[in-house]
Amino acid sequence: MTSDGAFSYRSAPVNVAFDGEVGLPCRSLVRRQALGKTVFNSGNMFSRLGQLDKASLASKNQSYRISPAMHALNPSRNCVFELPRSKARAKFDAERRQELGQFLTPATIATFMASLFEAHPVEIRLLDAGAGNGALIAAFVKAMCGHRRGLKRMSVTAYELDEAIAPALERTLDSCRAECSRSGIDFSAELHNQDFIEAAVSLVRVDLFGVSKTPFNAAILNPPYRKINSDSHTRRLLREAGIETTNLYTGFLALAARLLSEDGEMVAICPRSFCNGPYFKPFREQFLDIMSLRRLHVFESRAAAFQHDDVLQENIIVHAVRSPQKPQSVVISTSSGETGSDVAERACPYSVVVSPRDPERFIHLVAAESDEVVRQKMTRFTTPLAKLGLEVSTGRVVDFRAKQFLVREARDDTAPLIYPCHFNGGFVYWPKPGGRKPNAIRDTERTQELLVPGAIYVLVKRFTSKEERRRVVACIYDPHRIRAERVGFENHLNYFHARRRGLPIDLAKGLAAFLNSTLVDVYFRQFNGHTQVNATDLRNMRYPTRAELDSLGRKIGDEFPGQAELDALLERELL
Repeated sequence: MTSDGAFSYRSAPVNVAFDGEVGLPCRSLVRRQALGKTVFNSGNMFSRLGQLDKASLASKNQSYRISPAMHALNPSRNCVFELPRSKARAKFDAERRQELGQFLTPATIATFMASLFEAHPVEIRLLDAGAGNGALIAAFVKAMCGHRRGLKRMSVTAYELDEAIAPALERTLDSCRAECSRSGIDFSAELHNQDFIEAAVSLVRVDLFGVSKTPFNAAILNPPYRKINSDSHTRRLLREAGIETTNLYTGFLALAARLLSEDGEMVAICPRSFCNGPYFKPFREQFLDIMSLRRLHVFESRAAAFQHDDVLQENIIVHAVRSPQKPQSVVISTSSGETGSDVAERACPYSVVVSPRDPERFIHLVAAESDEVVRQKMTRFTTPLAKLGLEVSTGRVVDFRAKQFLVREARDDTAPLIYPCHFNGGFVYWPKPGGRKPNAIRDTERTQELLVPGAIYVLVKRFTSKEERRRVVACIYDPHRIRAERVGFENHLNYFHARRRGLPIDLAKGLAAFLNSTLVDVYFRQFNGHTQVNATDLRNMRYPTRAELDSLGRKIGDEFPGQAELDALLERELL
């Protein structure tokens, strides 16, 4: 043990053999070039796009064939780590895991991540900032030993806060040393049983004062996923390093990026939520300024990548290089996430993934040729929301805070309270007798700031369940259907308004039709990787002109058409 509490590994190896083949580079298992078989080559876009199953969009609409040899997630190459992982999980108490926000990386995913590193230096200095049982380190060591391209020395620095899993990590590091020894590579490792953020911030603070200390040229990590309270010790530490973020995983990524040397590589698996939204904007700005995206890997299934754990986040794998120079293109690859699944990929212009004209720095994942067709269609619309004279806000009624004012059924002294459960066929249907949610809120002097004038508004659900077919769901609140002077919108809704006033009915119908189209829903999923639809996301979109929306709205009657008819109407009127 060293003076700072780290364990160093330079002793004789424990003879734990790795499995099978190491001669072939893992990189050869991943397709390098898309083949050109276009899905949308003529005719009506929506006759092909139809009612897409968005969750399997990439797999159903690939613009390329998948080679039978493409098995980067082949379980036969990774079985050595599954047993230690299972044993480690048995000891990893559920409450403790939730406290740490940690999910252990499946070996097949670890192998795929290790295959993405491209540089082959003589010496590798690897960081794993949340090492768990060491599956990522083991996969990286195996991949590097398999390349045999002049590598002489490898040093590994692993941080793992949980003491219960440390013995499994120690055994993994011993087996890594044995593998390197067989390949003629000098191996050393340090295990730090301490908080990575606390340790890394001290290094980054030194760098802030002009003394460069970037000890790593490679980083591989599966950071913990957990929100950070604004007044927590962790949040204060990150602020000292000039990092403003709301989740542990982006804190880990930001610090790991700062600790990389020039041209150092990072491969990380993390939630996709950082790709959009206001809370992650400071992180996106910092990360994209110093890191150059090279690959973004998308899992078509929300749960398959961590099928043994209750992970509801939509995850991606990020490969980036510490460099201010941006590449011409970024590889966007997809797989189901299931063990043994194929990996398909396409090159996408960097300016499409991160638009230089976007002040929010949203990251768009245009995973298939059909996604590119949708993106091109959406470039037809250039009108910002403000030019339409419209704004979008979040519903003011947070029900648990206003509980004393909520009533089950409407009375003379109440106003309608609208929840997502009141959405029905494009219009709000209220009240909903026998439902779980209250239908009304008391209209008193104390609730005036929670209510808006009874007028026409377009509502959008802020949250959709992972099983729902659509991500963007819009509906019209029409006071001619619901007679009330004021109305309350619950906090799980966004509402479009004209500077706190209602919308003309034709504009409202046209806007709702546009938002409910398959075109918008597929486009929205390119930058939105979770089930929340933020008001910022809606503000950041571009819309048809006012005249076009009015014209579209005049084609909508007292009921909205079905999805196929609505999509055909949108293409006929707007495209």
